[in-house]
Amino acid sequence: MTITRSSGVLLHPTSLPGPYGIGELGAHARAFVDWLSRAGQKYWQVMPLGPTGYGDSPYQAFSAFAGNPYLIDLTALREHGLLQDTDFNALPEFNPDKVDFGQQYVWRNQMLGRAYAHYAFGGAQHLKADFEAFKQQEAAWLDDYALFMALKDAHGGLPWNAWEAATRDRHPDALAAAREQLTGTTERVKFIQFLFFRQWTVLRRYAAEKGIQIIGDIPIFVAMDSSDVWANREQFYFDDQGQPTVVAGVPPDYFSETGQLWGNPLYNWQAMQDTGFQWWIERFRGSLNLFDLIRIDHFRGFAASWEIPFPADTAIHGQWVPAMGHEMFTAVREALGVLPIIAEDLGVITPDVEKLRDDFGFPGMAVLQFAFGGGDFSVNDFLPHNLRENQVVYSGTHDNDTTRGWWAHASEQEKHNFRVYTSSDPAEDTFAAQLTRMAFESRAALAVVPLQDLLNLGTDARMNLPGTTGDHNWTWRYRAADLRPDVATTLRELTEATGR
Repeated sequence: MTITRSSGVLLHPTSLPGPYGIGELGAHARAFVDWLSRAGQKYWQVMPLGPTGYGDSPYQAFSAFAGNPYLIDLTALREHGLLQDTDFNALPEFNPDKVDFGQQYVWRNQMLGRAYAHYAFGGAQHLKADFEAFKQQEAAWLDDYALFMALKDAHGGLPWNAWEAATRDRHPDALAAAREQLTGTTERVKFIQFLFFRQWTVLRRYAAEKGIQIIGDIPIFVAMDSSDVWANREQFYFDDQGQPTVVAGVPPDYFSETGQLWGNPLYNWQAMQDTGFQWWIERFRGSLNLFDLIRIDHFRGFAASWEIPFPADTAIHGQWVPAMGHEMFTAVREALGVLPIIAEDLGVITPDVEKLRDDFGFPGMAVLQFAFGGGDFSVNDFLPHNLRENQVVYSGTHDNDTTRGWWAHASEQEKHNFRVYTSSDPAEDTFAAQLTRMAFESRAALAVVPLQDLLNLGTDARMNLPGTTGDHNWTWRYRAADLRPDVATTLRELTEATGR
């Protein structure tokens, strides 16, 4: 895959403004696309769009195929007759600057339940044919996901491996009984997914008309408590009781002295190869129906994964275990053709990871915030003059502090290295603009900057601090007034000046 010289902005849709406590796929999403177009950008990068659970991380979803109901534009549902004006009486008090996921879980699910009830009792029947077609087209994942969510609700939210054995282990009689008993719930789940995909398709079409392509995100691993694992347990490492024998993470690194214990189940690559990697083919097929380019989070896991025995308290006592990435990508390419993939090749990168990336021509990533650490920083691969053309450069990512926040908290060694490299001594309020310019001026084919950096925001606007949980992660939102015309003009001028 070849990326022409271009640039874009990283912003997760939950961070969009709007009246109901979280970003939606409606008017404000279109306004952001309009702003990107005025700013001369070609890409909008998002994080995974799946339905989130405990911890609210988009990288831990109940399905690798489903969409996040929280993003559904409720105003559009009112316009379609699925919600009535009275449904919006007595609204909660929403925070315009932060997402309250607990509030969304209660209130928005109630609103979506009302939307389905209106449909089930004869409302918005102009959607019926499209809904039936959606159910048939997406049945391969949708049936399992809807039943999984219905069963999860029936079990009070417990994970699938805490259900009774017959349902946990998917005995045919138990599944048949569950389908019959939970038909109303499964239909509601499917209808809500239909609404999400319908709205996302409209938004993506709008973006394409404005010359904006969408970069999506595939987490290499899936969540333990997901329909993917429940429905395909034989393709992961589990014991007979539904407990994982090993889980995923990364060893100690820049972010954590004890590594990161993600807890995701690890793939049984031999079992996947025996099926012709069909699960992966369908996963990429689904993503290509949503996105123009796909960033693979933790790409190095396709060469080898950090395997941690379960249970464990930290990720320290793990080992690297080879994966079948080359065989898998070959099978996917044969089934789907050229793969528009960006490889997130950060962290502990070894020659086998580089070979896998280069054998398939995937561009890798560079993060400028990582370029100035250490004493002999001149050999740092992320310094602008060391970047490759077939690469995507970022000022920072969702896992970094904002660039302004990074500079405020950088070590004296990092600041010294930056001053030496640039022959400059930037003030805190000018550093983000300077690092953005360095990204755009680099030889990397694609430069992507988080919106927080373009708005020159500090640490309070950080999206995620890896290895932590709590109400500070994944919650940041901007306000509509923040997308000022002068910011778009400055970005367009920089984009044109650097040939992007």
